[in-house]
Amino acid sequence: MDEHIQESTIHESCGTNGRKSHHSDKTKKNIISRLNRIEGQIRGVKGLIEKDTYCDDVLNQISSIQSALNGVGKLLLEHHMKSCVIERLQDGENEVIDELLTTINKLMK
Repeated sequence: MDEHIQESTIHESCGTNGRKSHHSDKTKKNIISRLNRIEGQIRGVKGLIEKDTYCDDVLNQISSIQSALNGVGKLLLEHHMKSCVIERLQDGENEVIDELLTTINKLMK
């Protein structure tokens, strides 16, 4: 089955209140892989702190982790906008725009 068709047939609305998002296996594997790398980076920073590593080196590693997390956030935001938000708008749920704006504001802090 074509990935685009597969994705569009398995989506449910994203969000809370029982809503779920079903990512394609490819997308889910990509996100999990990124999060696993980030998890390893965080453990690495913990080790740097335990070894009394020079602060600037630790801060540079933290910056790298923040960038990686931002990448995951951007990927999820894009998926959310292209699927869940569009679906909810088509269903007449215009409040999804306020929800999306709140989420974007949180991501941009």
